[in-house]
Amino acid sequence: MELTTLWWLLAILLILVGFAGNILPLLPGTPLMLIGMLLAAWLDDFNRIGAFSIGVLVVLAILSQLADFLAGTLGAQRAGASKQALWGATIGSLAGIFAGLPGMLLGPFVGAAIGELIAEQDLLKAGKVGLATWIGLVLGMAAKIAIGFTMLGVFVLAYFW
Repeated sequence: MELTTLWWLLAILLILVGFAGNILPLLPGTPLMLIGMLLAAWLDDFNRIGAFSIGVLVVLAILSQLADFLAGTLGAQRAGASKQALWGATIGSLAGIFAGLPGMLLGPFVGAAIGELIAEQDLLKAGKVGLATWIGLVLGMAAKIAIGFTMLGVFVLAYFW
């Protein structure tokens, strides 16, 4: 197998794994996609993917990271979450990975609720904080997925247009 073919396979793998990372919390989704796209552009000597397209891809990757960070935090803060709730949501997100899809969906909610319950000893508030944090994280994930599709669209259009 040619070395160039291996580089192309790596670029495609990075893009695919990056897209999966928009759903899985431990993988840096759009940054991996961006690296794969930059590698593909480099392999083509930047003939099809130029400075403008790369600039758009970089801006989209940055927006994705901001959306991911802000969505969960803002959701939790709007519900008056404590620092313990934010830590709980983070720990719940990480632990949820090992429990499959149900764990990834419920982990942030349960973690935030437990953290808030420890901090405030108020079950109703803990439930509200858990739900607000979960909604924020889901909205952040939806934004990352949408931005990932947009990045793919920009890349494909620039490459094949």
